[in-house]
Amino acid sequence: MNLHEYQARELLSQHGVPVPPGEVAASAEQAEAAAACIGGQVVVKAQVHSGGRGKAGGVKLAGGPAEAREAAEQILGTAIRGLPVHQVLVAPAADIRREIYVSFVLDRAEKTVSLIASAEGGVDIEEVAATSPESIVRAHADPLLGFQPWQAREVAFRLGLGGAHVRQFADIAMKLYEVFTENDASLVEVNPLAEVGSGELQALDAKVTLDDNGLFRHRHLAALRDTSQEDPSEVRAAQAGINYVKLDGEIGCMVNGAGLAMATMDMVKLYGGEPANFLDIGGGATAEQVTAALNIILSDPNVKAVLINIFGGIARCDVVAHGIVEALEHVERRVPMVVRLEGTNAEEGRRILENAHLHSAVSLSEVAELAVRLVTGDASAPKELPVSTSEA
Repeated sequence: MNLHEYQARELLSQHGVPVPPGEVAASAEQAEAAAACIGGQVVVKAQVHSGGRGKAGGVKLAGGPAEAREAAEQILGTAIRGLPVHQVLVAPAADIRREIYVSFVLDRAEKTVSLIASAEGGVDIEEVAATSPESIVRAHADPLLGFQPWQAREVAFRLGLGGAHVRQFADIAMKLYEVFTENDASLVEVNPLAEVGSGELQALDAKVTLDDNGLFRHRHLAALRDTSQEDPSEVRAAQAGINYVKLDGEIGCMVNGAGLAMATMDMVKLYGGEPANFLDIGGGATAEQVTAALNIILSDPNVKAVLINIFGGIARCDVVAHGIVEALEHVERRVPMVVRLEGTNAEEGRRILENAHLHSAVSLSEVAELAVRLVTGDASAPKELPVSTSEA
């Protein structure tokens, strides 16, 4: 779950990270009032869950309240990388002398939490990694002892900081680590951490990504979720208790079990197809969840065929087959479908599908190859595959 910048700044401020003041506005009038309250030159920043806001025209300087109102009018109601802008952050313009990038991330390669920093702040870290990877500094937290102050100071020296800035950076880094660990985050990023005219280091922009699996411990943070910034299909799937991630392919996949779902996607790729999604309905999916899953898959206009791969371990294949047949009576869009059932009562499940004029396959490779052939229009694809039970 991503937080908006203004939410992330507030969270960092609560942990003692120096963050300049700012006010969020949902209208041009509110932006004008916020600029009048702050005084002087301000920056008006679109609040969306996306990077590259400045390049997309989502960050504008304003010399006073009237200009802030005009900037907000230009930003509000637009979309940045397909995400709608409903709010802007109005903050004082900073006198920036130096920009630093710093973040804590869940580092799977190192199996720990890692600090990543660069003296080349203010730009995308991916760009820095591509053009000057030697400028990126890393330090890994001990899984038992955590991230230590001496590590933060060492990073500061490697970034070329000196004097009071070393102490300031180390203090900020330790507080960012505290934000990361205490809130079950997977990313806490400040870009830039800037030296301003006063000589102080300030977090001028912040990004926080929380682990969805830890949100039950942080109800107050879960309440900050903005579903308008998320894919509507993924929101519907979460509400139905389904694990779903939208991809760019043409073969919709419905599978029970995350590992089997990944293997299914791999097999689709192996036979030259592209999966349209990752979707795991879980081991004990109900007919209602199967219906919801099919509707979610078919809401993607790119989907040209559906591949269902079920292993009946916890769930019985005959029960799942009944659920598929029932679900097909309630889905709105029809495309060709292939089903693979294996496990408990698999034979009975296949008979149910055959009686409903749905083609079933025995092996994973067979069902993946069939799905790809249906999308590519291969003449060798089975002719008896119907697009729906009602049309069979």
